[in-house]
Amino acid sequence: MLDTALKSEIQDAYRRVVENLGLTPRYGQRLMIAEIARTLGGIECDDEGKRTSDNHVCVLEAGTGTGKTLAYLVAALPIAKARGKRLIISTATVALQEQVLNHDLPSLANHSGLAFRYALAKGRGRYVCVARLDQALEGAEPNPTLSLFEQSQQSQSSDLGVIASDMAEAYGQGEWEGDRDNWPHAIDDAHWRRLTVDHRQCTGRRCGHFGACAFFRSRRELENADVIVANHDLVLADLALGGGAILPDPADCIFVFDEGHHLPDKALSHFAHRFAINGCLRWLKTLKSSLTDLNQGLAVQPTIARLLAGLPELIHTLEPALGDVFSMGHQLAGRANGLADEETTHQSRFEKGQIPDALREQAEQLLTLFATLSRSLESISDVLRESLDPDKQTGLDREQAETWLPLVALLHGRSLDAHSLWQAFSDRDAANAPPSARWITLSRVAGEPEIEFSASPVSAAHTLAKHLWGRCHGAVVTSATLTALGRFERLQERAGLANRYRYQALPSPFDYANAVLSVPKEATDPSDRDAHEKAIVDFVTQLADREAALVLFSSRAQLRGVEKALGEPVRERVLAQDALPKRELIERHRAAVDSGKGSIIFGLASFAEGIDLPGDYLTHVVITRLPFAVPDDPVGATLAEWIESQGGNPFMRISVPDASIKLVQACGRLIRKESDKGTITLLDKRVITRRYGQALLDALPPFRREIAS
Repeated sequence: MLDTALKSEIQDAYRRVVENLGLTPRYGQRLMIAEIARTLGGIECDDEGKRTSDNHVCVLEAGTGTGKTLAYLVAALPIAKARGKRLIISTATVALQEQVLNHDLPSLANHSGLAFRYALAKGRGRYVCVARLDQALEGAEPNPTLSLFEQSQQSQSSDLGVIASDMAEAYGQGEWEGDRDNWPHAIDDAHWRRLTVDHRQCTGRRCGHFGACAFFRSRRELENADVIVANHDLVLADLALGGGAILPDPADCIFVFDEGHHLPDKALSHFAHRFAINGCLRWLKTLKSSLTDLNQGLAVQPTIARLLAGLPELIHTLEPALGDVFSMGHQLAGRANGLADEETTHQSRFEKGQIPDALREQAEQLLTLFATLSRSLESISDVLRESLDPDKQTGLDREQAETWLPLVALLHGRSLDAHSLWQAFSDRDAANAPPSARWITLSRVAGEPEIEFSASPVSAAHTLAKHLWGRCHGAVVTSATLTALGRFERLQERAGLANRYRYQALPSPFDYANAVLSVPKEATDPSDRDAHEKAIVDFVTQLADREAALVLFSSRAQLRGVEKALGEPVRERVLAQDALPKRELIERHRAAVDSGKGSIIFGLASFAEGIDLPGDYLTHVVITRLPFAVPDDPVGATLAEWIESQGGNPFMRISVPDASIKLVQACGRLIRKESDKGTITLLDKRVITRRYGQALLDALPPFRREIAS
């Protein structure tokens, strides 16, 4: 149970913030604070502070206006400090991360009476490598053969030298902290790749520039922080490295996942594997062309000499094996002669994730070959790292080790990626468990044919349950949309959240009776595409001249078709997502409303979430069709097949709940503060003609309903 002193500290901090900032206490916010305090304060631990109880996670749906950031900070921070844990605030978007870091945490520190330190966590690849910066200033390549590997960058060397010079001056004078995101100018990705390193290329404390390293400076700040602001991708990347590599060990952390509904999809993308055949052949060519120089520079070291001696035969075996799987991939994709002239890509998915025996045999051969290559490159990298340590005598000159480690480590990473993909193609899925999705994509890269093999689990639930929820000290998952059809089951299934955890949908502070949900007589069934498109054109044409509207489409083709079919007076008020960057589009919309003119935004799915247009900036949301996902995603299609094979109904189990979440998000664009009002119009008649329609309507907030019969 939460002790009296901690309870008083939380209550006092909340009271001070409310009074100092003149806020109105919200019922849902107080409930959220209580629920988080009850969950985290009730975690049982042994004498060493290790968690011994399993009811350590709470999942809280808190709509816009609840004030959830203040709620989870003021509840979780005192408990984390009292238990000697670090509080990790993880968001899905940069916008929310910046709000927490630049507004919410400073405000809490100034007005709550709580004493704490906070820092931002980013991956190594967001920071400049000082050693690479030095090499760029000297005009030297990080290794003698980088030009073979990244030939397209060579013409940009002079530009890179200017950028490196500016960066070095700013970094040396303390005007820049080495963070790509804080550099005042946009940096080309190709340039940045030559100025940073990944975890395999980094030599850590053995680097001669370790004391000045931007990444490790930021790590030292994290070590002193009570609150660490991160994002879902970084948390998942840290877990993939075993946990504790970038962030503190999960057992020493309390996590808050804001925008938590994104976590399952983010996790799936982290556990997916891809392998491009010609891309691999190119880096193998780099390795082969480097062997002479590698031997001249490194073969004085016996272990490296032995490993290098085995590489020519290994590469000689790999190249034709890759050629064979390239040919088989085209045959299996039904495009033995490559792509047709009019095609840009062609995707071919293996039903239920099951691949032919002939391809499995090739995958197993490639798995063995890449395992051998990975071990050899890893061993060479290990010796090179040891050679950087003045206390280790490897028989290799430090300068040579520094020269070659970046290339060897880079190729080692590529080899491990290849190994992971062919492992996924070699593995046999467990009986009665969801299979992995496996597919082939044909494309052209710089005019040359390419074939990419891909594999992904269809669910991240097991991995999240084991490596995140099972290891962390405590966690809070929150978002405005966590339930589907009013229940948490879909999220539990996707995120691996156990039934024993605490779940609550908190009441909204908004009066949804200020808004009308309309299904007008013009609504049609989207299966009749022409009639549906005409209905949208007719409805948009009828919008009032000064209407501030957002029209959401599920198809880019339909968005363009409707825009083209509109008469000139209406089309002049339309701002289409395709035509303008998002930020500029929003600015133009606001300017039009401010000047008393009407403005109509045409947006796709990304505009159904994260767009904040309060008050008069948005008074009408038009949803052209129910947001069912297009069933062409290999992962979703494979999962649907598996559910069907188990006697389930994938449409009702996946499609309808997911559409419910997206529909709630789309409707949520209208009411952003207490005084907001307006209309939500749904132009998809299926919501009143299909049996799932009532369930979708029931899951929406209690808007006033105007539904044509």
